[in-house]
Amino acid sequence: MEINKYKLGISLGGGGAKGFAHLGALQALNERGLYPDVISGTSAGAFAGTLYADGHQPEDIISFFKKSTFNKFAKFSMPKGGIFKNTPFQSFLKNNLKVQNFEELKTPIYVAATNIEEGRVEFFNTGPIIPAVIASCSVPVVFTPVEINNKYYVDGGLLKKFPVSVLREKCDKIIGINVSPFIKNPFKNSLTYIAEQSFHYMSNANMMQDRKMCDYLIESDVLSKYSLFDLKHVEEIFEMGYKITHQFMGKHEIKLKNDFPDFI
Repeated sequence: MEINKYKLGISLGGGGAKGFAHLGALQALNERGLYPDVISGTSAGAFAGTLYADGHQPEDIISFFKKSTFNKFAKFSMPKGGIFKNTPFQSFLKNNLKVQNFEELKTPIYVAATNIEEGRVEFFNTGPIIPAVIASCSVPVVFTPVEINNKYYVDGGLLKKFPVSVLREKCDKIIGINVSPFIKNPFKNSLTYIAEQSFHYMSNANMMQDRKMCDYLIESDVLSKYSLFDLKHVEEIFEMGYKITHQFMGKHEIKLKNDFPDFI
C-alpha cells in the first residue's frame, strides 16, 4: 500500500489582506501542537505561508506590518500590464526572508501562480522564492505580471484560489483555511470595489472542488468586511483568524495517524 509522504498538510487560500487571518489560524493550530509538514498557498496564502515556512512565528510576521499601508507595498506605474509595480513588495520579501530558495525553507511549500499566456495554474516549490510569491500575489490589472523563465504569471487565485489539490495525494490529512468564502457585498461605485468584486467572483468559482478535498475546512464569512488591500486592521484580522480556528477546534477533534496506538 502506498504511504503518503506527509502526515499533515495545510492549504492557505487567497484573499488579500484577509490573508493575515492565516497567521492567526496557524498560531492557534501551533498552540494545539499542530504543525504542518507541508504547506500550499495562493496569493495572500502563499505570502503568509512562505514567511511561516521560513521559520518566522505568526505573531512576529504581524509585527512586520504594523502601521503599514498599501502604498508601502505597491508603486504606481503608467498602466501597461498593471496599475502598480510590485517592486516595494519584492524589497520587503528580500529584507525579511532568511533564505532565497524554496529548497532552503524549514517547511516545504507549494506556491500557486497563473501562467497568463497559457491559461493554467503552476505550482512553484523549487528555485527562487521571491518571484514565485510575487507572481502568486499579483492581482490582474492591479499589479504588473511577473516574468519567470520567459513566461508571465499573475495571481494564482485566478485559476486556483484554494490550492488543496496539489497536496491531496501527498498528505494523510489536510487542514484547509479559506479566508475568502463566497459572499455578496453591497455595491459601491468605485474602481476598487468593481475590480475586487470581479476578481472575487471569478476566483471563487474554482474553489468548490478543492474545498471538498479538505479533511478539515476552516472558514468564516466574518472576514468579509475587510477589503483586499486593508492594511489598517492587520492585528484585528490576525485575531479573527485565531478566534475562528479556536472555535473550530472546540467543535472538531483533529487526529493524525500517530495519535492512535499501534495494535499487534
